[in-house]
Amino acid sequence: MKYLHLIWAALFRSKTRTLLTLLSVVAAFLLFGMLDSVRVAFSSGGSVAGADRLVVSSRLSITQPLPYRLVAQIEAVPGVKQVAFANWFGGIYRDPKNFFPNFAVSPNYLQLYPEYRVPAEQLKAFQADQTGAIVGASLARRFGWKIGDTIPLQATIFPKNGSNDWSFTLRGIYEMEDRKRAGEENQLMFHWKYFDEANDYMHGRIGWLMVRLDDVDQASRVALAIDALSQNSDHETKTQTEQAFNQAFIKQFADIGLIVSAIMGAVFFTLLLLTGNTMAQAVRERIPELAVMKTIGFSDRSVLGLVLAESILLIVLGGLLGLGLASALMPMVSSLSGGTIQLPTVPAGTWLVGLALMVGIGVVVGVLPALRAMRLNIVDALAGR
Repeated sequence: MKYLHLIWAALFRSKTRTLLTLLSVVAAFLLFGMLDSVRVAFSSGGSVAGADRLVVSSRLSITQPLPYRLVAQIEAVPGVKQVAFANWFGGIYRDPKNFFPNFAVSPNYLQLYPEYRVPAEQLKAFQADQTGAIVGASLARRFGWKIGDTIPLQATIFPKNGSNDWSFTLRGIYEMEDRKRAGEENQLMFHWKYFDEANDYMHGRIGWLMVRLDDVDQASRVALAIDALSQNSDHETKTQTEQAFNQAFIKQFADIGLIVSAIMGAVFFTLLLLTGNTMAQAVRERIPELAVMKTIGFSDRSVLGLVLAESILLIVLGGLLGLGLASALMPMVSSLSGGTIQLPTVPAGTWLVGLALMVGIGVVVGVLPALRAMRLNIVDALAGR
């Protein structure tokens, strides 16, 4: 710490160059903080409420439908307490940019999701109306829907009587018991029976099944038993945890982790080149000063440490500012996502990775200039050679 004033003075010897480099570091770590937080939001999943649930889907693809008869067969598997099922619908409300998940569900679907809180009278009204629908509170607020409103959807996969026009009557609005899962309030559900009877192309088929277990500890055994039911058939299944299924579903649209890694790899590679050039130029300009420092008693190791510390300080300062800005902006991002992303700030794990990256990048960009300073010959440096 006694040399901090020397490090600080050297860092801001060329204020314009240092500030521009610092802004580049801030931008890189702001981007890292935002993107990695989004990755965490999409890759995290599962909850205590869903620990006793498995999802059964096609082994080929979760877009491949399964026969309805599997419901009764899975219900008969020892260890299975209850079975529900659903089918992806993929309808559009007014404009493709208004995308939200919407799917047809079995009558008992919400029984497997006690964390979805629906007023009893609304649930009863939904069950009594074949064209009824239930939506999440966030989705209802987004479009200003009220109980009794008609919700028109344009089918993208399943037409009805030669037309893409479907309409549903809003009978219930649910809220999530756990507010950290408020992103799940952006869904619309309607009756599978209505979907099965009305659509033109697919009958007696379902998208996936939800299985509630008698004993969570028997999940692996039950999953193997369920998959054995359709082994060597044209509809082999893959039974997995609810968290694994949700992540696989998201990856149909994009592999968030791969995208973030690719973007940040490019950003940090560019940052290495930029800051490396800055440090090399800064040391080159100070060769006479470094020679004087050695003359008055600074050891080679001390000079090495000073230059490395200067490099690390530059990256850490910019990185902390960048991650700090990302933390401040995350509530706004969560709000604009309509509840899909629920992060009040940058996660602690992202901060830890970010700090490690700051130190690592600082060492990498500073090591060659620091070695040059350490090996500096006093006579040659003072002579300008």
